[in-house]
Amino acid sequence: MSSRNGRSTVMVTGASAGVGRAVAHEFARHGWNVGLIARGPAGLRGTIRDVERAGGRALAFAADVADAEAVAQAADALAEAFGGIDVWVNNAMVTVYAPVQETSPDEFHRATAVTYLGQVHGTLAALRHMVPRDRGTIVHVGSALAYRSIPLQASYCAAKAAVRGFVDSLRSELLHDRSRVRLTMVQLPAVNTPQFDWARSRLPRKLEPVPPIYQPEAIARHVFRAAHDAPREMWIGASAWKAIIGNMLIPGWIDGYLARHGYRGEMTGVQAQKNRPDNLYDPVDTDPGAHGRFDSRATSDVAAADPRWVKLGIAAALGLVAGTMLFATEAHGRADARADRRPGRR
Repeated sequence: MSSRNGRSTVMVTGASAGVGRAVAHEFARHGWNVGLIARGPAGLRGTIRDVERAGGRALAFAADVADAEAVAQAADALAEAFGGIDVWVNNAMVTVYAPVQETSPDEFHRATAVTYLGQVHGTLAALRHMVPRDRGTIVHVGSALAYRSIPLQASYCAAKAAVRGFVDSLRSELLHDRSRVRLTMVQLPAVNTPQFDWARSRLPRKLEPVPPIYQPEAIARHVFRAAHDAPREMWIGASAWKAIIGNMLIPGWIDGYLARHGYRGEMTGVQAQKNRPDNLYDPVDTDPGAHGRFDSRATSDVAAADPRWVKLGIAAALGLVAGTMLFATEAHGRADARADRRPGRR
C-alpha cells in the first residue's frame, strides 16, 4: 500500500476521541497519511497533534458522518491530497442510554443516522475511490452488541446489528464482481473511552462500560492488524467471544440474566449530573484524548481472534460429543441385538 508521497493513506471517522483517536495514532505510528473525520474542532486539533508527533501526516475534516455529501467530499479531498485511499476505518458512533419507551423517535433516528448510516456513507465514499483501483480495505468497527443486544441501549445495538447486515450484503456483491476491495468487521468489548461522559442518558446514575474494560490503544492495535489481514470478522476480548457465542447457544437464558443484572452493570453508584451536555446532535467540543475515566480499571492488552477458528473449535467439540453419543447408541443397539439372539429369548 502506498500513495503519492510513498506512504499509505487511511481515513478514520470518529477520530477526535476514544477508539478512533487511538486508531489514528496507531496508523500514524507506522508512518501513514491519516485523514480524520469528526465534528468537534478542539478534538480534531488534538488528534492532528497526536498524529504528527507519532510520525504521520494528518488531514482533518470537520464533518458529520450522517451527512453523506460531506463524507464524500472529505474522501475526495483526502484522495486528491495523497493520491488515493488505502484503508477506511468506519468508527463514528453516538448512543442514547434510556429504556426504549423513554427514547424518542428523533433520538432513534439520530443514533441510526450516525452509528449505522455513517458507516454506509463512509463505505460508499471509500468504494468510489477503491473500486476503480481494484484495491483497498474498509474496516467496520462493530461491537459484541451487534450480536447480543443489551437493555438501555436499543438504538446503539440495533445500529451495530444493521452494520453487520450491510457488510454481509456488500461482501457478496464484491465477490460477485471479483473485486479485490476487502471488508472486515471488528467486534469490540467494553473500552475506556470518553463516550460515557458525553453520551445522552436518562439513567439515574453515571454511566460505565460493562467490565472487563480495555484501553483504546489495545483495540487500535487489532484494528491496524485487521486492516492488513482483512479477516471476515475479528472478535476482540474474551468477553466479546462469550457474549456472541453465548447468544448463539442460550439466548433466552441471557435475556433473563440481562433483565436481572443488565441495568446495574451499565451504571456506577454515583448520581448522574443533571443537564450535562451530550454529543447526540452536536459535539461536546473539548479535547479529552482517547481515554475515559476508567484508567485504573482498564487493561492495556487484549487478545483477538478470527472467529473462524473459534467456530471450528466449537464445531469440533460438538462433533466429538455427537460422535460419542452415536457410538454409545450403536453399541447399546448391538448389545440388545445379541441379547435377543440368545436361546430362550423371544
